[in-house]
Amino acid sequence: MNLEKSKKRIAKKIKMGFQGFPEISISYFGSSSDRAEQVAVSFIAEEGADPMEERFQSKSDAREDEVIQSAIVKMIERSEAKTVKQSESVTVIEK
Repeated sequence: MNLEKSKKRIAKKIKMGFQGFPEISISYFGSSSDRAEQVAVSFIAEEGADPMEERFQSKSDAREDEVIQSAIVKMIERSEAKTVKQSESVTVIEK
């Protein structure tokens, strides 16, 4: 799946807002606010359940990494997530 198609599919799910559980949250982390080198995808099966988390690392910007974005789409599809949330900005982490 190409990058733009993946990004559009993720954005479409985000725009739908809260639709119930299961829920996926996407958070980006990096050494600066304009470059995300890590992405954390959290999955919550039902209300009150502990989240399961998968992390991906990228040498470039993870938001522009076709493999990572395609993997996120596959996670959304396979988990049948009704709600998808995404952090608005990159959280800066100190190294």
